[in-house]
Amino acid sequence: MTLLKLLALVCTMLVVALAVPAQEKRIHHHADLSDRIHNDDHSFQYDHEAFLGKEEAKTFDQLTPEESKDKLAKIVDRIDTDKNGYVSHTELHNWIKHRQRRYIEENVNKHWDDYDKNKDNMIAWEEYKNTTYGYYLDEEFDDIEDKATYKSMLIRDERRFKSADRDGDGIAKREEFTAFLHPEEFDHMKDVVVQETMEDIDKDGDGKVSINEYIGDMYTMEDGESEPDWVQTERKHFLEFRDSNKDGYLDAGEVATWILPGEVDHADTEAKHLIHETDTDKDQKLTKKEILANWNMFVGSQATNYGEDLTKSHDEL
Repeated sequence: MTLLKLLALVCTMLVVALAVPAQEKRIHHHADLSDRIHNDDHSFQYDHEAFLGKEEAKTFDQLTPEESKDKLAKIVDRIDTDKNGYVSHTELHNWIKHRQRRYIEENVNKHWDDYDKNKDNMIAWEEYKNTTYGYYLDEEFDDIEDKATYKSMLIRDERRFKSADRDGDGIAKREEFTAFLHPEEFDHMKDVVVQETMEDIDKDGDGKVSINEYIGDMYTMEDGESEPDWVQTERKHFLEFRDSNKDGYLDAGEVATWILPGEVDHADTEAKHLIHETDTDKDQKLTKKEILANWNMFVGSQATNYGEDLTKSHDEL
């Protein structure tokens, strides 16, 4: 292989590493709104991160109380999308969901220019394919050891791209490309998530998952090693819960129930909590006055940080 080809191969491998989503835990739970404990008697840090997002909450912690309240007042105007002077549950719910999706949007923005080669603010399948697999395509995958794997990756990417491309024009707008990179976040991509999971685990390709394939996806026993208790528990879960029709296998529907369980809507719960704690006249909606009167529940500042530090110091004594 020439030096030029070697460099091209290394560069392309780096692009593929970025482009192909990393193996994730099989069960796709939406993350909670914060890693903090939700205990308002101790601190409002959970509420701050839920309302602002983790990174933005940190910036508010550096502000004075006056600066923090001023910024909060401007945020309230943004949340009140119908401009009727009230923040409804729906508006607050949508705002919290939007803030929590920022990490996904930032990930898409980070890679967008890598694929949007003609700078038309859209990504065609050909743009994505050529950027990710271009060198391999020119060489018909002959220069790589695991040719079959990379061919299957290309097929899988194309199928996922077509599922994300809802209008079927072969071009992904930003929301469609977001669904391509993060299919677990979109209801219309759930079939793709299940299909890809089935393909990963179903090693013999018979269209169903046996108990050995199920365990083998999580654990490989070494010679002379006894099976850990957690593996035996997983075997029991397979037989008693996962395999609901008791035929000894998991079909696509049973895999979907396993990896896409019913979700708690954390954003909805937090919106209800903030309204309950702040709605002084109990009309189930918030005015800017009500929110600013309880500003430290929504946002932090140097003052609220100081109060939290005092609480921590007291607890540590």
